[in-house]
Amino acid sequence: MKKKTAGRKATTEQQTDLYQQVTDKIIIALENGVPPWRRPWRSAQKVYGSGLPVNAVTGRHYSGVNVPLLWMAAEEAGYGADRWLTFQQAKAAGGQVRKGERSSMAIIFKPFEKQLRDGNDSPVFRDGVPVMEKLAMMKPLQLFNVAQCEGLPDKVYAPTMMQPDTPPEGFSTVQQQQVLEILNATGVKCSSHRQNRAYYSPGADQIVLPTTSQFRSPEDYWSTLLHELVHATGHRSRLDREGITSSSREFGDPVYAFEELIAETGSAFLCAHLGIFGEVQHESYLNGWLSVLRNDKKAFFRACRFAREAAEYLLKPLGETRSEAA
Repeated sequence: MKKKTAGRKATTEQQTDLYQQVTDKIIIALENGVPPWRRPWRSAQKVYGSGLPVNAVTGRHYSGVNVPLLWMAAEEAGYGADRWLTFQQAKAAGGQVRKGERSSMAIIFKPFEKQLRDGNDSPVFRDGVPVMEKLAMMKPLQLFNVAQCEGLPDKVYAPTMMQPDTPPEGFSTVQQQQVLEILNATGVKCSSHRQNRAYYSPGADQIVLPTTSQFRSPEDYWSTLLHELVHATGHRSRLDREGITSSSREFGDPVYAFEELIAETGSAFLCAHLGIFGEVQHESYLNGWLSVLRNDKKAFFRACRFAREAAEYLLKPLGETRSEAA
């Protein structure tokens, strides 16, 4: 029994350490003025289509907290593509990681259920039915960018990479139609007026934006709309999220700051998925975000989970949601 307890304690300590490691990375990025969820707009060398990090072998997108983690890693090292794989995947593909290259950390997070046990390590039942507890297995996953490898076949290395001197394309009619399809599927009302605020009103279930001419670019207008649509997913009739349904939410409140963190991250996921390279200006929330993260090492993980759920909800009409990379 002692060995089991010791094993569970070691696992808990490792997970706690991972929470802190990731949160510290996010805090440092915010303090340096480079929010990690904005990586797609800072990149001068993006791939066609989605700007989400992808496993170079399986073709699946990474999701949740792994998206900003890998965006940060690519930004810091100056990689031109968000294509990643493990050491063994590179080897199996016929290539190899170059000697001396350092890996970047992602997180494997898998929820599972296990029968609850009491203080005597005996299984717990209620009315003859096993009582289950929800747990999660979390451990680090060491990844390498394709730029750190040699000998990889073209289909693994860069099947869709743009040339470094090719500028990102502007906002297209197809992208506009996709965003409008998402908006129409939610049933949220949306209007634009010549004023200086962009917001979602839960009571009216309505988004209000400035006019397109008040934004620096069409991409900024549509990415702001996606930001507000993430907020709208929190409505009681949709994902029922506290940051939207709470009657006490107001600027400066931790619940409000956390909801803005969800919207910032969720809109970044959506923009990257749709290939929209615009910017949402919300620096006024920086102190609130830092406060939330410093007080709760698991906050960013939760925000990324809610952001992923919101993005998947909004992308359903397009039939484009994808599972986590393996």
